[in-house]
Amino acid sequence: MRNIDLAYLQNLDKQDSNAHLRDLFDLPAGQVYLDGNSLGALPTATAEKMQQVIKQQWGQDLIKSWNSHDWISKPTQLGDRIGQLIGADKGQTLVADTTSVNIFKLAAAAVAMRPERSKLVTETGNFATDLYLLQGLERMLGDRVQVVAVPRDQVLEAIDDDTALLLLTHSHYKSGALWDMQAVTQRAHDKGALVLWDLCHSVGAMPLELDACGVDFAVGCTYKYLNAGPGSPAFLYVAKQHLADLQQPLSGWMGHAKPFAFSDQYQPHAGISQALCGTPAVLANAALEASLEVFEQADLVSLRCKAQRLGELFIALLGEHCPEFALASPADSKARGNQVSIYHEAGYAIMQNLIERNIIGDFRAPDILRFGFAPLYVRYEDVWHTVMTLKDIMHTGSWQQARFQTVHKVT
Repeated sequence: MRNIDLAYLQNLDKQDSNAHLRDLFDLPAGQVYLDGNSLGALPTATAEKMQQVIKQQWGQDLIKSWNSHDWISKPTQLGDRIGQLIGADKGQTLVADTTSVNIFKLAAAAVAMRPERSKLVTETGNFATDLYLLQGLERMLGDRVQVVAVPRDQVLEAIDDDTALLLLTHSHYKSGALWDMQAVTQRAHDKGALVLWDLCHSVGAMPLELDACGVDFAVGCTYKYLNAGPGSPAFLYVAKQHLADLQQPLSGWMGHAKPFAFSDQYQPHAGISQALCGTPAVLANAALEASLEVFEQADLVSLRCKAQRLGELFIALLGEHCPEFALASPADSKARGNQVSIYHEAGYAIMQNLIERNIIGDFRAPDILRFGFAPLYVRYEDVWHTVMTLKDIMHTGSWQQARFQTVHKVT
């Protein structure tokens, strides 16, 4: 790689075909935001969209809006729009609830679809909620199922003829390491197991092809790379061939075939809507609708290439200017998501110092600093400023100041 300096990176920004997309976000002046892998930036259209829903649809049209503004159909309408980002044909993706709730729904449904099998396989060191939910299902079902959590390099070997479900995060939340979705799904299918992919750090970050990969189930959130806001609704995907056999355990009224018939006997909807439970979150759905409009102006292949380039430049500059850090992500950009993670035993304090310097990344215990390169709005010159600031922090030892040692509730 050629010598990298600020002028070189600024020239890349001038040549960037995606540079105009940055104008679609309301970004604080003078701030470098590299935490889009935890909470995406605010699209400029979101506030106006929500105000319109609040003041006109809710304020003036009131309950009529369930019909006149079709609030009732937003879970499937928005689901199909997300489906375009994950390679899913219509009628297989639904916006509802949280990632955690959706994992529970689909894991329980998978167990019911494989009654002769007992193992739920996942990896250790994965995002905690995925494993916690499988453990909760294990407690609820007793001897019926057994959670088998093993290190990453032992996962494929753990899949056997007694495996009902394999649950994996496509892009690892700490390292960004990617699984080969197609190959792993095929490996599980060869053993007769179902697969549930957690796409929280993949959706909106890169092209995905769930239908083409033969994926059974998937879940994901919308507040990271999809920029739908804190607490925004999650989504779930069920391959069309499984819809007829799906039995999700949270059989709330909105999943009923005729929810407004209010019959005493539950009868599931025949399609993806059976995965609904409670009332759709109208305001949160409005924010998601605004963010998806941004993606409909973008090309995911081009954005993915930019994110890979940003990560490569970051790693190269770190190697040159910040030898104190060790790489915690795969060096090959094709093998990692849109983030680069690095190790340092004082990672928390260093990140707090960096944040005070108006460069926002995040920390994951015990020693990981994470930098998310959301290509919709992160510039090449942001990479330079980040590494040069890190270099100064390490050279001066400013991270050792007492105020950076206090651990906040949210890290």
